[in-house]
Amino acid sequence: MFEQLGLIGCGLMGGSFALALKRAGLVKRVVGYSKSPSTTERARAMGVIDVEAPSALLAVSGADIVLLAVPVSATEASLKAIRHLITGSMLIMDVGSTKRDVVDAARRVLRDHLGSFVPCHPIAGKEVSGVEHSDPDLYTGKQVILTPIERTQVNHLKSATALWEALGCKVTQMSPESHDAAFAAVSHLPHLIAFALMNGITGQANGKDFLSLAGPGFRDFTRIAASDPKMWRDVLLANRHELLDQAKVFQQAMGQFEQAMLTGNLEALEKLIDSASQARANWKMVQKK
Repeated sequence: MFEQLGLIGCGLMGGSFALALKRAGLVKRVVGYSKSPSTTERARAMGVIDVEAPSALLAVSGADIVLLAVPVSATEASLKAIRHLITGSMLIMDVGSTKRDVVDAARRVLRDHLGSFVPCHPIAGKEVSGVEHSDPDLYTGKQVILTPIERTQVNHLKSATALWEALGCKVTQMSPESHDAAFAAVSHLPHLIAFALMNGITGQANGKDFLSLAGPGFRDFTRIAASDPKMWRDVLLANRHELLDQAKVFQQAMGQFEQAMLTGNLEALEKLIDSASQARANWKMVQKK
């Protein structure tokens, strides 16, 4: 049980975390701050937070756990805003989709209190944003990746692990570098492709007509294209080196399909499709035990 959660960012991810903690009886009080006062006011009206803080610094005053639920590009500024009230006994976590940039920001800002920071990436979300979409079940059954560094305190790492598991999550650990390489392939590139595909279709003269004919497969494939633009702008830029490497791999795979079609090679084309089909059929997403 935590006495007080200091919530920096009262949007979908932060709001859902606060609601989940409250429902599980893991926190007594939630003090929240967002850049937009109307967001913080709405969060209090919804019962997501108990107290509206006028600043990030005051949101963490008296807190024993802090969650940064802000765009990854705002991590450093958020840490600078609260660092004067951070203590060694305070657990600090984030929910950013990239980790190397977040860890680098924490190294620059936290210094003696770097051990209090446990970088986290819950593999959860919706294609809509905002505190009004907060859901206490958002994290239930989902994976959460922790990326501790050499100075992460063991007791804080254990607390973070126990907390996420208490919310019904499957917790794993990896290095920030391994995390960013993996998620460039399985998350950031799919989003990039979905964004580009939608722009490619809508940029055509008959794009609207094409979309009017699209069915469930197209709907499912492009769902993530409706994701929050500011958040994904930051993610794509923060992990651009790994992402561009994965884009090259994707282009090579596309080239194989293009070559098979250009030459009319039915056998090669079927083999490529079969390989993908079998890989997808054999893949099982990690679920809650």
